[in-house]
Amino acid sequence: MFKDFFYVCKAKGLDISLSEWLTLMDAVDKGLCESSLTRFYYVARMILVKNETEYDKFDMAFEEHFKGIQSENDISERMKRWLDKEDMNDMLHEEDKFWMNKQQEMENIDKEETRKQFEKRMKDQDSEHNGGTKWVGTLGKTSFGNTGGNVGGIRVGGYTGYQSAFQVVGERRYRDFRDDRVLDNRQFQQALRKLRQFSTKLDVPRTELDLDGTIDKTCNNGGYLQIVMEKPRKNAVKLLLLMDSGGTMIPYTVLLNELFQSVHKSNHFKDVKTYFFHNCIYSKLYNTPECENGDWIDTEWMFRNLDSDYKVIIVGDAAMAPEELFSDQGNYRGPNGGLSGMDWLRLMKRHYKKIVWMNPKMAPGKAPWREAETAIKELFPMYKLTVGGLNQAMDKLMAR
Repeated sequence: MFKDFFYVCKAKGLDISLSEWLTLMDAVDKGLCESSLTRFYYVARMILVKNETEYDKFDMAFEEHFKGIQSENDISERMKRWLDKEDMNDMLHEEDKFWMNKQQEMENIDKEETRKQFEKRMKDQDSEHNGGTKWVGTLGKTSFGNTGGNVGGIRVGGYTGYQSAFQVVGERRYRDFRDDRVLDNRQFQQALRKLRQFSTKLDVPRTELDLDGTIDKTCNNGGYLQIVMEKPRKNAVKLLLLMDSGGTMIPYTVLLNELFQSVHKSNHFKDVKTYFFHNCIYSKLYNTPECENGDWIDTEWMFRNLDSDYKVIIVGDAAMAPEELFSDQGNYRGPNGGLSGMDWLRLMKRHYKKIVWMNPKMAPGKAPWREAETAIKELFPMYKLTVGGLNQAMDKLMAR
């Protein structure tokens, strides 16, 4: 059983060395897990997982391998399908909300009895339930399920309605810790901070504490404190953000808005310019994400007025028909300027020293079914729009 678990962990992307695995086996042999699957989970995670970004992968591997072992929290895939639905909070009737408020007055909830009833329902239930007061379901007043009006029950799958459950079953608690998930506003801002390393030094007195230098000097001085000062930094980074808008990018509208806000709220840049395009860059770049004809600038104007020192981040899914990229008539929404989209991208590469392309749904490797994306990958370094992908992109922009 344990040998198979090792291979499941590896299949989920966990980097486990042989010595770490032998350490876990030694812990099991010494009885540190006490014949408890829960204790084994924590001991194994402590030994095998090196970073909190790997917690979710470990949980998925653990769930897959030990799914046949019964516990009080086991729920079937069929029941998950019954319960995992869109956010149904807006479907609650006013009388249910009123009843919910009354329920909040209850202070003494018998959690153990609720758990026993949940186990019994799990054994007896054979169909989906929405509403009602007994079965595991949605929108009801039962103590089990999700989006219902009961206070202090057990949420199973779905979305939280009133955030009152004392236990959540089937929840991947470390999903947000992963470095391969799509970015949110906060993580994008954190990655952008890396660009501060482009800052230049002013020709002024050393008035700021050099923390790293102070630590090094102090260590080399036998532990006696030796202060090191440095010149203050000046924001010298100039950033050009070009974002695909409309069409297949519509599902990422909220994310694009967060990226836009993150960049413009940042104080790490000397200058920031943002323009929009649809599918590919052509002779015009739009001033707004609506990409309305006439509300644009000439791409050649950008070349003339935004010098080659700008660091360029292009955000788009590269999901266009091949003719949109390779034909000089491929832009069906505006002028081509006598060049194909690929020609304009080559001009981008020729003019700007540092360009990265961020893709929210990048296919792995060279995907023959995504001809345009594959061609763009050969022109620009392309990264997936995830935490890890953005960090790699920032490292690429920072490379001398």
